Amino acid sequence: MLIIAEELERFDKLKKVQLATSLPGVKPACLVGTKDSSGLENLSLFSSITHFGSSPLILGMVTRPDTVARHTLDNILETKVWTLSHITPEFLSQAHQCSAKYPKEVSEFVATGLTPDYPEPEFHAPAVLEARVKMGLSLKDIIDIPINGTKLILGQVEWIDLMEGALETDGSLDWESLGSLGSTALDTYFTVTEHARLAYARP
Repeated sequence: MLIIAEELERFDKLKKVQLATSLPGVKPACLVGTKDSSGLENLSLFSSITHFGSSPLILGMVTRPDTVARHTLDNILETKVWTLSHITPEFLSQAHQCSAKYPKEVSEFVATGLTPDYPEPEFHAPAVLEARVKMGLSLKDIIDIPINGTKLILGQVEWIDLMEGALETDGSLDWESLGSLGSTALDTYFTVTEHARLAYARP
């Protein structure tokens, strides 16, 4: 089945979005926690998280065009910090609900019943208590992507809070025991099962 660009343009909007977000394959499903300067907490669902370097440890995520209110982006610009909390099956329904467009004055923590967590008490942004993997990031750069009006947000990891026993001696994480979910499209989630672990490749 071959689909060329001209045919893609004829897809209705939702079908096009579903395809575009499915094409890269399964990606980590994370809740992004922020808080504005007045203390109002916010949670949003992102599946565009990827790493951009290990020293310093930099992670990035893409936010949609700010042609409408983007509470997460606004809070990051205001406070320069945010958290990432990996989603597990136990609170998937609540996490998915965080993708709904709540008004700014409504905290998704309150709306969904998830619990704010501050592993580092002086860190301004809340994580999700129910998560087994959570981390706090500080803003290092925001890169505008003119072709579609999105933004790449780059942050340095300031702290990591993991379930006991999840960190392997070589620095990798035991994703099967952690139970973190991946996602594609706007509404589909996957569990993670290790298929193989190969030796470091050398010529």
